[in-house]
Amino acid sequence: MNVIKTEIDGVVIIEPKVFGDERGYFFESFSSARFEEEVCKTTFVQDNESKSSYGVLRGLHFQKGKYAQSKLVRVVFGKVLDVAVDIRKGSPTFGKHVAVELTDENKRQLFVPRGFAHGFVVLSEIAVFQYKCDNLYAPQEEGAIAWNDPAIGIDWKIDPSVVMLSEKDKKHPFLADSDYLFDFNENLYE
Repeated sequence: MNVIKTEIDGVVIIEPKVFGDERGYFFESFSSARFEEEVCKTTFVQDNESKSSYGVLRGLHFQKGKYAQSKLVRVVFGKVLDVAVDIRKGSPTFGKHVAVELTDENKRQLFVPRGFAHGFVVLSEIAVFQYKCDNLYAPQEEGAIAWNDPAIGIDWKIDPSVVMLSEKDKKHPFLADSDYLFDFNENLYE
């Protein structure tokens, strides 16, 4: 796998080595030993999958406190714009984001560390999105920030008038108004 650093330390793009021939293709989508060696030491404990149609935007979500999650995300069908936002107070990249197109063709994955809000929007007719989490989901510890926060300035590559949100995702605060942020100086993996 090829690990590509982004402008935010800890957020990385992973490109697998794909072996293809007339029968199709094969690639290793995850190896704990390689991941630990090249990205970070963590243990994924839950796999999730969602199917969404064009314009569906999910995010920007995170889990609070001891329920914080890292995510390793990928698309198995279709195309999304995937976004990670640094919400760690005191971080030199606080409020900055990384946006990456993940597709079934490029087979890229994005690693979103703890301390980040995460979301994606579907850019194809349909997308099947999979992600690994290194902490179990705790609904009582959900957090989120608004997908359209002008201070963050995400270009979602889609007309905002066609964005489809859940009722819950329509009500999230801007980052400046959030009642919960992570602390850059706290080790979120202990």
